[in-house]
Amino acid sequence: MTFDALGLSKKVLKAVEASGYTIPTPIQEQAIPHVLEHRDVLGIAQTGTGKTAGFVLPMLSLLEKGRARARMPRTLILEPTRELAAQVHENFIKYGQNHKLSVALLIGGVSFDEQNKILDRGADVLIATPGRLLDHFERGRLLMTGVEILVIDEADRMLDMGFIPDIERIVKLVPFTRQTLFFSATMPPEIDGLAKKFLQNPVSVEVSKPASASKTITQRAVAAPVDDWEKRAVLRKLIDEAQDLQNAIIFCNRKVDVANLWKSLDRHGYSAGALHGDMDQTSRTATLKAFKDGKIKLLVASDVAARGLDIPEVSHVFNFDVSVNAEDYVHRIGRTGRAGRKGAAFMIVTPVDQKGFEAIEQLIGETIEWDGETVEWDARAGRRGRGRAKDAKPARSTGRRSESRDGGSQREAAPKRDSERRDRTQEEPRRDARDSGRSRTRDRGNDRGSDRGQVDQVHSDKNHAFGGEEHVPAFLQR
Repeated sequence: MTFDALGLSKKVLKAVEASGYTIPTPIQEQAIPHVLEHRDVLGIAQTGTGKTAGFVLPMLSLLEKGRARARMPRTLILEPTRELAAQVHENFIKYGQNHKLSVALLIGGVSFDEQNKILDRGADVLIATPGRLLDHFERGRLLMTGVEILVIDEADRMLDMGFIPDIERIVKLVPFTRQTLFFSATMPPEIDGLAKKFLQNPVSVEVSKPASASKTITQRAVAAPVDDWEKRAVLRKLIDEAQDLQNAIIFCNRKVDVANLWKSLDRHGYSAGALHGDMDQTSRTATLKAFKDGKIKLLVASDVAARGLDIPEVSHVFNFDVSVNAEDYVHRIGRTGRAGRKGAAFMIVTPVDQKGFEAIEQLIGETIEWDGETVEWDARAGRRGRGRAKDAKPARSTGRRSESRDGGSQREAAPKRDSERRDRTQEEPRRDARDSGRSRTRDRGNDRGSDRGQVDQVHSDKNHAFGGEEHVPAFLQR
């Protein structure tokens, strides 16, 4: 089937042809006709399969009739992150080149004044993150009683980021007679309940099972010690030995780890940039543009870059950390292998990552192959020993008394370890204050409990150490 058979307008077809596309993806083929019929749609598909164009193209056709009024947008698209909202905005500009539509982008980190000017002129399409949208509404700069089409994109990410109360409030502000389009790559029970609440007799479009990984992506797990400085060495080795690496996104779980890993890669001479939620919008936009333009080869990012970003040239994804939520893994590796291209995804796994690793395998319904040796799980994390990969070397010990990789003795490897320790001292982030406090409490070796009764009991004990020390001075016992 071609785009001509989907019922799109001539202006839209002309823009699609100019973009070089001739055959729609499965989600586009099934969703577009229903959107043009003004039906509510629940779309579930793997990330990277063209969900964005699945609602952008028919919306452009429907918007050819009618005109926007000041502060009253005709359509509303909600996105979980600024980057994803900006990307949808780019899609409307790209495919709407033959239309004279006003498209407004409301995201944080940008001046209210500039956004107000666009709203005052009237917006046919309003693309926004929930927080900034409600900010404008509460300031009296926006009315949503004229919304004809509501799109909730990446609904599961909205749930993860705590946007659901905002979404429920926004849905109450738009007309009940609206058309609602609901898209997601995963469908947890909470989102399924919201879909039933927001949609009216929807058409369900599911082109793949929820939370499945694309078959065009080669997935591998790589064993590494727990220490970050050793994990960084494993990552650098993976980057150096990767085949056909054009560029790559490296995912970390925490923002502070993004910054530290980026500094480490930069210090070792790699072309890298960082992207996380604490950066100002100007820096985030500049970094993402530099990555898309090929000015930097490696993008170290938090999960802010895991959803919806369409950078077709990404050849590799490296998970420096095993994702906390198994669903995030699907979105992370979905940044590669897009639009039928082949991609490679590597996940660095430490002995304490057993729970997260097994949750990912269970979610995607696949066994992830090990690249080389396998991890010997920490005894506290559950069962030990997953066995070895075919032709794999014995599992490497994570202790400090292990021999160097080239077979040298501990004494020969000592200078290298000393240098790495110094590097580790410079790179490691400070621990969270609460963790530090707990650590100091454990080190003192006292048995103070969290409740008042235990504290009183300790202080009444004549043998209890004075001032928190281990021994009572002799002169106090006379």
